[in-house]
Amino acid sequence: MTLLEITIITMIRIAIIISVLLLTVSYLVYFERKISAWTQNRIGPNRVGWRGALQPFADVGKLLLKEDIIPSASNKSIHTLAPFITLVIAFSTYAVIPIGPNVTLFGYDIPLAVADVNIGILYVLALTSLGVYGITLAGWSSGSKYSLIGGIRSSAQMISYEVSMGFSIAGVVLVAGSLSPITIVESQYGWMWNAVLQPIGFITFAISAFAETNRLPFDLPEAEPELVGGYHTEYSSMKFASFFLAEYANMIIASALIVTLYLGGWQVPYIDKLGLGETLTVLIQIGSFFVKMGAVLFFFIWVRWSIPRFRYDQLMSLGWKVMFPLSLFNVVWVAVLIMLFNI
Repeated sequence: MTLLEITIITMIRIAIIISVLLLTVSYLVYFERKISAWTQNRIGPNRVGWRGALQPFADVGKLLLKEDIIPSASNKSIHTLAPFITLVIAFSTYAVIPIGPNVTLFGYDIPLAVADVNIGILYVLALTSLGVYGITLAGWSSGSKYSLIGGIRSSAQMISYEVSMGFSIAGVVLVAGSLSPITIVESQYGWMWNAVLQPIGFITFAISAFAETNRLPFDLPEAEPELVGGYHTEYSSMKFASFFLAEYANMIIASALIVTLYLGGWQVPYIDKLGLGETLTVLIQIGSFFVKMGAVLFFFIWVRWSIPRFRYDQLMSLGWKVMFPLSLFNVVWVAVLIMLFNI
């Protein structure tokens, strides 16, 4: 392919991913409100559109029309920049996550990811580490003690759980022998899913994902009882909406990563043995990726409305005294499996 063709194909993939992410984030908010209503035996959104289906668009319109308030004590430039740092990083992370195998269209072999790079996992870890900067800068620049404490909490939480997440991923990389997400998915052929081979790593990664996305029971950076709203206390209008979008985009990224690293990605066990034809097989594989991701997203929402928030000392104790040793043990466990059984 020429450089122009590569550029055009890449831009089309970027446009599709961003459109799907924005639509998914909008309706994820709606589904979260519906699931929370279900768990609490009430109706939930039911006014705008059929059964409240247009509620996300009404919420966006409301936020657009709200006044944008910047506190007089804030650092105005950083206060404005911080939410967009968080949002851009959240959307950029999805670039290396494949939703299916390579497909052939119009004579071109096209990977179903924006970028097929052999260090994709390092790219994801680097960007997720940068995401906390937007939250920390938002807390510091607001000129509010509640926001500042929320930003500091987020930094400490990220440092504590990023270590466990890194060791959990190390076990996956050992099995696949590669940092490429596509190779990691292909290494989980059949039922050789990493969730089966290394359940400890799967559990520690999932818990770390909750902490990294600031979801209950790990939402200490924005805890209402003591911090009002934490790092976004002094935000309104579309700046607040940017943090809101980034949180749900991060939840989608975390779910996609869990599926890619531990649940076989797009793999449907032994589907190639059924003789369904290439096109139908690819469509089923893409569908299986989104079904798995939807199940993980439901789990994220279910946990939020089922488990109370931890205390801050419990959060840190779990991260350093439980998660860190378990994730380290998982790396040793996987190395022993590889040495003994050559998996």
